[in-house]
Amino acid sequence: MKKYLREIELSGLILVLIGIVFSWIWGSGVGMWPCSVGLLLWLATFLYRAFHWKEYERENRQNIIILLLATTILLAQMIFML
Repeated sequence: MKKYLREIELSGLILVLIGIVFSWIWGSGVGMWPCSVGLLLWLATFLYRAFHWKEYERENRQNIIILLLATTILLAQMIFML
């Protein structure tokens, strides 16, 4: 898996983007599936890197910062939508 880690991560990102575009064009039901598969692929790479922390420490720190920012933005949007 180590050899294909970057390709799996990039495939997940592309599927998430395709899912977002599909959601804008045809609705959330259609875009949910590619987005879900993309997130699962990204989660697999995230977990692999988490279990091999010493080897991927820099990438792990970047992923944690990205997740914290995304969560903060999502919570802010939910609060201001009320």
